[in-house]
Amino acid sequence: MSARGVFITLEGGEGSGKTTQMVRLRDVLSSAGLEVLTLREPGATALGELIRDAVLDPVHGEVDPRAELLLYEAARAQLVSERILPALARGAVVIDDRHADSSVAYQGYGRGIPVESVEMLNEFATYGLTPDLTLLFDLDPEVGMARATTGGADRLEAAGAEFHARVRSGFLRMAAAEPDRFSVIDAGGSADEVFARVLAVVRERLPILTIMLPEADR
Repeated sequence: MSARGVFITLEGGEGSGKTTQMVRLRDVLSSAGLEVLTLREPGATALGELIRDAVLDPVHGEVDPRAELLLYEAARAQLVSERILPALARGAVVIDDRHADSSVAYQGYGRGIPVESVEMLNEFATYGLTPDLTLLFDLDPEVGMARATTGGADRLEAAGAEFHARVRSGFLRMAAAEPDRFSVIDAGGSADEVFARVLAVVRERLPILTIMLPEADR
């Protein structure tokens, strides 16, 4: 295990199942004796949770796209400074449910803010931190939205089919542009089937973690 730790981000559209897979990956890595920190964006700090409520709860009304982006970046900067960088410094595995790529996909490709502007703000908010591995859980937006909205839709989930199609396209464009960092996971099928794909990617991309897993999980 490197002294710097390992930073894994999970990306994807609404209802892609990434949160479920994060919990399963955490459990497997923790059982191998690794320190694993799981986070979500926006959130995972006191400031981040306040921002999460402000930008996602429809009760607050419409949010200007630029204001939305800046709020996400504020939450991200606090999370990176307060939790991610210290955890990596002590050698932990950090798994983040959404990170900077979500802003490019949602506020850039989805909302129409110039991607270059989003990327510049991401660089600033993350202190230049780049994930070691980004798992992109890819799923047809119609299928994902049917999963995600069973308990009521938040403001992003309610943004409409065309918006979510643009988000998916944006994620896939990023993955194609950075194949060494991204791995696209087919998020269709059962949770067990998807997790088998996740473990296969972790084995291939992060051998430093794989050697510490129990034989049954390799």
